[in-house]
Amino acid sequence: MKNTYITAIMISLLTLTSCQDELTTEPIGAITLDQANSKPTLASVESSVTSSYDMLSNKLNQLADWDWNGGLVFQNDIIIDDVASDDMEKKWSPDGDQPWIDEINNFTFTSTNGGPNGLWKYAYEGIKRTNIALNFLLNPDIESITGITTQRKNQLIGEAYFLRSYYYFSLVTNFGDVPLILAPIKTYQEAFDKAVRAPKETVWSQIKTDLEAAKTLLPNAKYSSGTEKWRVSKGAVIALLAKTALYNKDWAGVTTLVSELETTGFYSLDANYFDNFSMNTEYTDNEVIFSYNHIKQADPRKGNGICAPLGWGFFAPSTNFLASFEPNDPRKLYTVNAPEQWINKLLGTTNGGNKGDDDAPNNKVFIRYADVLLWKAEALNETNDYPGAISIINQIRARARNTVTTVTIRVQDPAFPADPNKTITVTTVGPPPPGGTLIDRPNSSDKATVKGWLISERRAELGFESHRMSDLKRWGIAKEVMTANGKVFLDKHMLYPIPQSEIDASAGLLKQNPGY
Repeated sequence: MKNTYITAIMISLLTLTSCQDELTTEPIGAITLDQANSKPTLASVESSVTSSYDMLSNKLNQLADWDWNGGLVFQNDIIIDDVASDDMEKKWSPDGDQPWIDEINNFTFTSTNGGPNGLWKYAYEGIKRTNIALNFLLNPDIESITGITTQRKNQLIGEAYFLRSYYYFSLVTNFGDVPLILAPIKTYQEAFDKAVRAPKETVWSQIKTDLEAAKTLLPNAKYSSGTEKWRVSKGAVIALLAKTALYNKDWAGVTTLVSELETTGFYSLDANYFDNFSMNTEYTDNEVIFSYNHIKQADPRKGNGICAPLGWGFFAPSTNFLASFEPNDPRKLYTVNAPEQWINKLLGTTNGGNKGDDDAPNNKVFIRYADVLLWKAEALNETNDYPGAISIINQIRARARNTVTTVTIRVQDPAFPADPNKTITVTTVGPPPPGGTLIDRPNSSDKATVKGWLISERRAELGFESHRMSDLKRWGIAKEVMTANGKVFLDKHMLYPIPQSEIDASAGLLKQNPGY
């Protein structure tokens, strides 16, 4: 493959000029720089944006062929945010498989670990693709060249801006200062010139700029497309703007943006908590704002590959996580059925369905309304509006305690009544939890008390959704919590190391985070 797009940082930049050097799998459907420089067609423009979504998915082996140590078998957010936290363990039964994940879990990782390496490469591959898409779409003659309508062009530009912002959000929150690449890189010299870290303040500013542009370009509707509901919507843009304000402690901005999202009327809390995750309610529920649309038996494949390692013994709740739930909280079982070893949220089922399937159909949820409301609660608490913050927390608790319980048990298979080894699973839907479950939080004017309630509520509500470690870090309590869990969390662990391979390939132009 000649002159493949040279990505933002050096190892990806330089090795991606060959198909088989650093990344061993040719990404299906991706547009190369050669194609971007040729006369675009409507199909190539559409494909450039669609392929930009793929680095968010849980498809297996998108960038390499079973490169476990490089962190390239699947997206690493579950490892970086969940396994690294006090919520999740690598496996149900500890073993020596994939020791690089253990290193993330116990904070002994170095700059060669596959977790940060995979996170970095997925994000910059996504940025590469969005930059190629924008290179197409911002051509002033693109409508006459391809026949694309102004409305569709604006929608695709808005989607690309959002996606680039999402990838940079992941990078800046996990690495701090990172290379900021806003256009396709065409030469080796340009690659070396870009192999420097922009201040995180500059990256945050660009994220906000892109999102504000996207907000003006996307239709004012719950879905940008009635037939492709998976596409980025204006609601997703507003939500990511609010999350950007949250991470920068712009409390007034958080409140304003979440209030704006509320006034659209597009979203509300689902009556049943698990409707957020069930593969049976995708794009019909009220709460999911942005998700990746996994599809079974697609060509090229688009299945949810994270369900495969769930069948190999990977990813289990910590004892601390299970003990953190209040009595009878339905969210505990809907998150994970520990006796059966089913992580229901990740499977999209409550009966073990999809477990072990490397081509599962359940979606990957990134932003949902309950999460957004809790951002507003946090902002209100920080600005001393304690009644407002408590009211939102109680909304989340009320939905949880009014969610009916679902119980799945194994019973004797009636077709084989004499064979004790023949069983089937039966799912029954029961009543809401007993009275006194998840009672409302009382009035309080103590900021620390309300913050404690908020921290507990986010853990119960959002467990195993790849938020926990990021939350602990931005709250400034990661060291305290990890130490209490017997882990040696040092100040340097507030950021992950820049992959050493990137630094080496840049001849030292790319500088490492302190302590690594």
